[in-house]
Amino acid sequence: METVIPSKPVMNIPIAKPTMTGDEMALIQQALTSGWVSMGPLTQQFEQAICKVTGATHAVAMNSCTSAIHVAMLIHGIGAGHEVICPSYSFIASANGIRHAGAEPVFADINPTTLTLDPEHTETLIQENYDANLINKKTGHQLRAIHLVHQLGIPGDIDTFARLAEKYNLVLIEDNACGLGSTYKLQPLGSSGFTNSLSFHPRKVITTGEGGMLLTGSTDLAAKAGVYRAHGMSISDFARHNAKATTYESYEVVGYNYRLTDIQAAIGLKQVERLESFIQRRRQIAAIYNQAFAPLPELSIIEVPDYVTRWNYQSYPLRLVDADQAKRDAFMLALQEVGITTRRGIPPIHQEPVYQQGLILPQTEQVSQTSLMLPIFPLMTDEEVHYVVEHVLNTCKRLL
Repeated sequence: METVIPSKPVMNIPIAKPTMTGDEMALIQQALTSGWVSMGPLTQQFEQAICKVTGATHAVAMNSCTSAIHVAMLIHGIGAGHEVICPSYSFIASANGIRHAGAEPVFADINPTTLTLDPEHTETLIQENYDANLINKKTGHQLRAIHLVHQLGIPGDIDTFARLAEKYNLVLIEDNACGLGSTYKLQPLGSSGFTNSLSFHPRKVITTGEGGMLLTGSTDLAAKAGVYRAHGMSISDFARHNAKATTYESYEVVGYNYRLTDIQAAIGLKQVERLESFIQRRRQIAAIYNQAFAPLPELSIIEVPDYVTRWNYQSYPLRLVDADQAKRDAFMLALQEVGITTRRGIPPIHQEPVYQQGLILPQTEQVSQTSLMLPIFPLMTDEEVHYVVEHVLNTCKRLL
């Protein structure tokens, strides 16, 4: 009689899962009963907590990172008739925030080993497309800024881009949506003093459901950002409520309703308390992945440059060597069939219909077509991690 060996049960592992422990409920209840359901004292505390962990001088909470990017452009005077260099290898919000301000994104290629803007390609783009006054020879628009995205939490080379911005008299703005807890030359992302933006979307290192933050080293720019996020009011509701004399707001700019709620801030405050444990667990998972995949010639993992002194592993990218998009898609499908959710490499913004202009960015396109993101989140068990490793290795043997 033939012995039937039962097959291992199929797991269902998402690409990400927010880590909530229930501790958030007490602060949420406090917000619900305090009278400050919208932007109030807990939002202010959340801003202070983010400043503490990032080393930023000022933090301005907003309802999304996209809003923070938009406001970052506005407070630097970037708008209609201006252009901003940014990577195409990023979530589309990196470009949308520029366009919301009335400016146009100009897409530069990435370094495939860091997944962040390539400084050499960026400078070549400037030299070949703009005159001495930074006027685009084709569009007639003026180049005003570089938008440096710390993709997947991997710090871009801030110092190199700061020198490039200074050389060409450009504003440097950081897109730090994925970077909370990562460090550049031992300093936390957000501490540079340059204006930058954070995201608290559920796939990020900490979450408030939806939400974002603008960080800056400038008191003046922080004040301007605070005005833009609240309809253009010269003084916030919370500040007016706590004033000792009757105070009236005025409106000198057309602002937006980009306010974070105190309910979201309550969640954020509890999330910040666990930031280090979240990052530690992500790095533990990544270490297991790295050990398993690094020896295989068919697979390529990210080996960060020396200036990246801590990567938070907001996502875990894996690249298939000598593959194409069809093989990558087949790889993803094979993992999906055993319950492992993945995501494709970040789709290039310049290929989306809303931004398509026939531009070719070889590194961006190649990386996007041949890479995928594996599950990584603090609640992931060791059993789940090893299940992913096992099936990635099996799929590699079968398909590559």
